[in-house]
Amino acid sequence: MSLLFKGRDQGAQRTRISSVQRLLMFFISHIRQALASLGELWRSPGASMMTIAVLGLSITLPSTLYILLKNTEKVSAGWEQASEITLFLHQNTQPGDIRQLTTRLSLWPEVESLKHIDKAEALNEFKQLSGFGDALNYLEENPLPDVILVTPDSKNTSPTAAGKLLEKLQKEREVELGQLDIQWLERLHGLVDIAKELVSVVAMLLFIAVALIIGNTIRLNILNKRDEILVLKLVGATDAFIQRPFMYTGFWYGLLGGLLAWFTTWLLLWWMSDSIGRVTQLYQTQFELTGLQGESLLGMLGLSVFLGLAGSLLSVHKHIRAIEPK
Repeated sequence: MSLLFKGRDQGAQRTRISSVQRLLMFFISHIRQALASLGELWRSPGASMMTIAVLGLSITLPSTLYILLKNTEKVSAGWEQASEITLFLHQNTQPGDIRQLTTRLSLWPEVESLKHIDKAEALNEFKQLSGFGDALNYLEENPLPDVILVTPDSKNTSPTAAGKLLEKLQKEREVELGQLDIQWLERLHGLVDIAKELVSVVAMLLFIAVALIIGNTIRLNILNKRDEILVLKLVGATDAFIQRPFMYTGFWYGLLGGLLAWFTTWLLLWWMSDSIGRVTQLYQTQFELTGLQGESLLGMLGLSVFLGLAGSLLSVHKHIRAIEPK
């Protein structure tokens, strides 16, 4: 035995692995285990596709709701008019005073834009729309006042901020009455907030369900390979080395499930586009439904991969540590 192993210790001392070689070996090991875990999914396509389908369809629902909620911003492009404040001026207000008022208000930081409607212009428009043009010709004087439409900036379109701005505008000496439909504005913001909370709650519940499903799937894989894990531990493999293929399995589940969710979401939006187009035509508006693109798509794929890794992490730490050679 001494002759057989003579000089082996000296050769081992002379062999040194550089940091670059260690890093290269580290990446090669990870790539091998990632491909091996993908091969495991390929060898059992039925069970793998069922898990991927559950993950993908679970992410599809919150993704679709998110896109529809995001697209409402286009439909509600004119919603800021709900916070538009109408100022009715005194009848005896002179044109010079009106110009001074519009100049002062335009300098306010809360005001985005102003529009002055002359009382003569308002009367002519009323004659055309009301159908009482002949009767209105008998009026000795114009009963309509000058009107200024005030559009708040984006920071003051909420019901509370718009109400405070209305109170401030009514203190101007030229203003007789200010009007703002606060109730409609509160209902509008309330519906949007409910929709956002609903999407968040549904997404959270489905994401938790996805993580638990993947965790249970990985647990079954660990139990099926119990004997293999015992052999690896007997020859000195660490828990981290044994856990790595199962973590990559969760990664592949998440990535493939995210791609399936993206395709399903695109298919649903394509299916709904005709119906949404017909509704927008009734309201004489132009609207084009947009799906997951750019950062939204990357965010959905990243979330799907995170859920896959989180589900795997729930199982590997507990079950692999519990498997020990007796």
